[in-house]
This record gives sequence, C-alpha cells and structure tokens, in this order.
Amino acid sequence: MAKTTPGEFIRQVRAEASKIHWPSRQETVTTAIFVGIMTVLLATFFLGIDALFGWVVSSLLSLL
Repeated sequence: MAKTTPGEFIRQVRAEASKIHWPSRQETVTTAIFVGIMTVLLATFFLGIDALFGWVVSSLLSLL
C-alpha cells in the first residue's frame, strides 16, 4: 500500500469534507421534535409494560 504524504492527506480530507450535505435548520428542528415525541411514546409504552408485569408478579406472589 502506497504511503500518503501529509499534504495529499489534507487535500483528500478537504475533498471528502466538501461532499458533506449538512441538514438545514428546518430539517434539524423537525428531526429533534420527532425524536422527542418517539422518546415520550416509548417511555410511556415501557412504563405501561413494566406496571403490567409488576402487577402480574405481585399477583402471583400473593398466591403463595
């Protein structure tokens, strides 16, 4: 494998960095809101599942 000089490496990094597509402010805000909503929904779901399993376990233990 050929060695790359520091100058060539920097040129390659700049060329690759110029290909980056940065999201717009609107895309960033929309994505952040979506992530927040999904986090709240999943937290609520897992809270319900945990409460249900807790109730089942406590019911089973009370039978003993």
